[in-house]
Amino acid sequence: MPRSFDQLTEQEILALAISSEEDDSRIYGDIADRMRKDFPATAQMFEAMQAEEIDHRRRLFELYRARFGEHIPLIRRQDVKGFIQRRPVWLVSPLGVQAVRNLAQSMELETRRFYQRAAATVTHASTRELLLNLADEERKHSALANDLAEKHAASGAKAEEDAAERRLFVLQVVQPSLAGLMDGSVSTLAPLFAAAFATHNSWDAFRVGLAASVGAGISMGFAEALSDDGSMTGRGKPWLRGLACGIATTAGGIGHTLPYLIPGFRTATLVAALVVAVELVAISAIRNRYMDTPFLAAAFQVIVGGVLVFLAGILIGSS
Repeated sequence: MPRSFDQLTEQEILALAISSEEDDSRIYGDIADRMRKDFPATAQMFEAMQAEEIDHRRRLFELYRARFGEHIPLIRRQDVKGFIQRRPVWLVSPLGVQAVRNLAQSMELETRRFYQRAAATVTHASTRELLLNLADEERKHSALANDLAEKHAASGAKAEEDAAERRLFVLQVVQPSLAGLMDGSVSTLAPLFAAAFATHNSWDAFRVGLAASVGAGISMGFAEALSDDGSMTGRGKPWLRGLACGIATTAGGIGHTLPYLIPGFRTATLVAALVVAVELVAISAIRNRYMDTPFLAAAFQVIVGGVLVFLAGILIGSS
């Protein structure tokens, strides 16, 4: 299980900062390499941001070595509650200006919060001073990322921070709910249609589908609530996020379960199949809109996967 930030020692905080800066520098380098052909100016800016992250790591390491020696314990973001789980750049395709703008802003906002919280935790004066300086430099990176839309913001740092907060809300609150909706829509297909074709009874199929939907909602809700305490990302109370994710997951399964309230088995199954088709197309659109996934790629992944789960349920129920 990931540890809480409050459990980290000052040595572990510095080790986490060093590994985080290394990760960020590599991400910025990947972005620069991918953007160089079509957006050379943007690539150049990310190269400069990469160089600054490398310098941040150097300064952190020099302070760490002076205080704790050469050995740096292995501790990374995924080992601590509250950090965003970042997707590798090679998984984000196509990599447009808007996509990297959103990615960079969420990265810099999270890192700035980390440094601010770390500075409030440590007791060593030099360490606190360095962390506060790095927090201010990360804020300047957020301003640079905000200019990637090829226009200049007119309202200053406050508006930039508010815009980043809104994007982070969509990324970290809306998207988990959408992930729950997608999981509930696909994962309940097999048990629902297996029960329907095994019993040829609409009421029995409805009860199985309802149980599968509620069970998936509870599982996803707990998983989301326990994944992140929200301390670094500002995602809010974990149990509220878990509740939203759980409800969305249940709703995703209920959609194609409700048709089995129709007494006639054939009619109910036909309506449920039509609902499934609409759900899979809607999920593809959702992934395209909120998760930077091209619509055709999202449709292939979701529809092919959903159809296979749907057919599996029918084959198992008919056997």
